[in-house]
Amino acid sequence: MADAPFRVMLGITGSIAAYKCADLVRKLRALRDPAAPGRRAEVRAILTDHGAQFITPVTLQTLTGFPVYRDLFVSAEEWDVEHIGLADGADLLLIAPATANILAKLALGLADDLLSSTALACVAPLLIAPAMNVHMWEHPATQAHIRTLLERGAIVIGPETGALACGYEGRGRMAPAETIAAAVEAYFRHPRAPRPEAACDLRDLRVVITAGPTREYLDPVRFLSNPSSGKMGYALAVAARRRGARVTLVSGPVNLPAPDGVTLVPVISTAEMAGAALDAAEDADVIIGAAAPADFAPAARAPRKIKKAGRDGLDARLVPTVDILATLGERKRPGQLIVAFAAESDDLVAHAREKLARKRADLIVANDITAPDAGFHADTNRALLLYPDGRAEELPLQPKSAMADRILDAVVKLRQG
Repeated sequence: MADAPFRVMLGITGSIAAYKCADLVRKLRALRDPAAPGRRAEVRAILTDHGAQFITPVTLQTLTGFPVYRDLFVSAEEWDVEHIGLADGADLLLIAPATANILAKLALGLADDLLSSTALACVAPLLIAPAMNVHMWEHPATQAHIRTLLERGAIVIGPETGALACGYEGRGRMAPAETIAAAVEAYFRHPRAPRPEAACDLRDLRVVITAGPTREYLDPVRFLSNPSSGKMGYALAVAARRRGARVTLVSGPVNLPAPDGVTLVPVISTAEMAGAALDAAEDADVIIGAAAPADFAPAARAPRKIKKAGRDGLDARLVPTVDILATLGERKRPGQLIVAFAAESDDLVAHAREKLARKRADLIVANDITAPDAGFHADTNRALLLYPDGRAEELPLQPKSAMADRILDAVVKLRQG
């Protein structure tokens, strides 16, 4: 039914960030579908005992308009098996805030309360917004659990870096309510298949992805580069591997862990990235150029550090580097598919369409790097998908992990004809 509500099951665990869920619920309930104005988001809350220490059931019931679920075993007059009913009724399961404890339960498949039991029984997409102390977030166990959940198809939103309630400074703050709501809206407006570990629609495809920046050295200590973080390319690698692809990730220097199950080829310069990408592309089915390689390099590299003393300035001649995707486009085999990226600061559509044609790509992902929530280092992104036939598809603000799946959805459709 077109106007049926989009049911968000919101799990709230024991973090001080739980108080932000009042605002989050309001933002979620404000979601509307422009194509079907009568369609809206409906929120029901599962509150753990620890979560109830920070936000009350009465508050949540008032804001959601529904009873708050807390007990694993309730009267059979209400539910035969409550966690199964909640799981079956959800279009999306959102856990915010998600503590280190619930991350461990989800990764290990534990089911000792209503929320963890519902999560284990739920096949709807899973979104997680972690919140915890920086040392808890950085602990190898937590990071291992996050990798496991990403491999299974979960979308992880944040956490962000800043001042924490415990007094520490670092990564661990729950993402803002508007960021979480934007991630939910991406599913609300463009539903994805439910989660029996996210349909392996790329099974055995050979996918090559480039990610991150490159460095072009002027001398042994100075180089030209850009602030690309590699987050979009790495998110694509994780999503493609989860969906069954055999992934080769050609990565410039980034501060990100190597994705599990992916062949990582680390490079430094644009020439090295080009060589590695061209080698990997020989038998690739899909090539995704998410990297931001340097467009220019010093004509000559000084063998020793250039000294500042005694100089009024420094003139350095720059020469163009190899255009990796254009070269790949020239060598494209029949049936091979190329996805390009265009990170622009002005005339986004015009510049992106010119690149789409020049690089002989089948799809280009265009995004405005001046937007504060969609730049190189942001965990979120918004973009336009542009096709050679003139079509355009807008991808609203969402986590890069969610956008990775949207881009791969487009790849699957292109391969289907």
